[in-house]
Amino acid sequence: MNMVVEAGVIKQHLIDPEICIRCNTCEATCPIGAITHDDNNYVVRADVCNGCMACISPCPTGSIDNWRTMPTARAYSIEEQLTWEELPAEMSADQLAAEGVSPTEADAAEMPAVVVALDTAASLSAAEPGTVPFNSSAYGATMPPWSAAHAYTNLFSPKKATSATVVGNFNCTEAGFDSQTHHVVLDFGTMPFPVLEGQSIGIVPPGTDAMGRVHQPRQYSVASPRNGERPGYNNVSLTVKRVTEDHMGNAVRGIASNYVCDLKVGDKVTVVGPFGSTFLMPNHPRSHIVMICTGTGSAPMRAMTEWRRRLRKSGKFEGGKLLLFFGARTQQELPYFGPLQSLPKDFIDINFAFSRTPNQPKRYVQDLMRERAADLVALLKDEQSHFYVCGLKSMEEGVVLALRDVAQEAGLDWETVGAGLKREGRLHLETY
Repeated sequence: MNMVVEAGVIKQHLIDPEICIRCNTCEATCPIGAITHDDNNYVVRADVCNGCMACISPCPTGSIDNWRTMPTARAYSIEEQLTWEELPAEMSADQLAAEGVSPTEADAAEMPAVVVALDTAASLSAAEPGTVPFNSSAYGATMPPWSAAHAYTNLFSPKKATSATVVGNFNCTEAGFDSQTHHVVLDFGTMPFPVLEGQSIGIVPPGTDAMGRVHQPRQYSVASPRNGERPGYNNVSLTVKRVTEDHMGNAVRGIASNYVCDLKVGDKVTVVGPFGSTFLMPNHPRSHIVMICTGTGSAPMRAMTEWRRRLRKSGKFEGGKLLLFFGARTQQELPYFGPLQSLPKDFIDINFAFSRTPNQPKRYVQDLMRERAADLVALLKDEQSHFYVCGLKSMEEGVVLALRDVAQEAGLDWETVGAGLKREGRLHLETY
């Protein structure tokens, strides 16, 4: 429930189209539906945004953190914003005065034009189950674990991109299926490009769109650990699914995904980033990691698992438990199925869920989580436990609800547990 402030001037929230990589994080994060998009831009509805700032921290590029002092009557419309190639300049004091805005009103615009009359996240989480829609995003942390390594971000922007050379590209799902997922390795040579597990990079497809504009970067999570896909080398790997149909099942050809999946060894790729400073793994000894993912959401989980595997092999780190819940439509479409089978059972506890296996009931990651309730409860009670969720947006609610149900059935107060996970940077949601 929102209340509009009766003022002649607002501090309008805008998204910079030059920096934005169209990753959909802001729209997925916004708790009140103030953000929308078309094929050109992501934009903010001035009459809906309440300045809650929920979208600021998760944005990987910082493009979301832009504001303009505007007369209320002149607020930029959605239609205007969708056509922008760059942000308009801030109105000067003289321009504001010419619009009848006094310096006092301009100063007051530091507050958002719309204020929240109700703490949405708190009200949703505090209500009895079933009385209001469950807001899973309210529990996602916006800060990294306390022991996470420092992440470098935005070293290369779309206007100042770098390049990498393809040194590997292979199908990491079973051959003979249209839903291929490729493991692609990019080498940066001597160009500094430090990345951590949980970060992402942007790939810029060559050519232009239907309107003659250069393609926007597409964001992909890094699937390799911090010291490279090949240890000691300045390279990264990506997990990219070839898009051949949309969410409605209609045949399409994803521009970026097919470009990346078709890359040959030796090809040069335009890269921006890295992005992300919160979806990072803990580095303190005996820390536990629970990974819940579907499809290419496995990329950051592979990176975290491989880094822990290398540390274990070196004997220099005593890690806690690794628990993986991994979902796909079929075994044939699950990335890295073969390599996962070879990991030691005392190193990682792997649980697979397949939703389209012929003659078998549909099983999703949240089903597996409920089956492993006893183990999850023990981890929820342990302050050394960190939870990571990555995959399609449609999975997020079911996963967080499963965590809530597991906690409640064990007699734990979910609001206390959930708030603690968020506050301490121990529950991270990265869905798209």
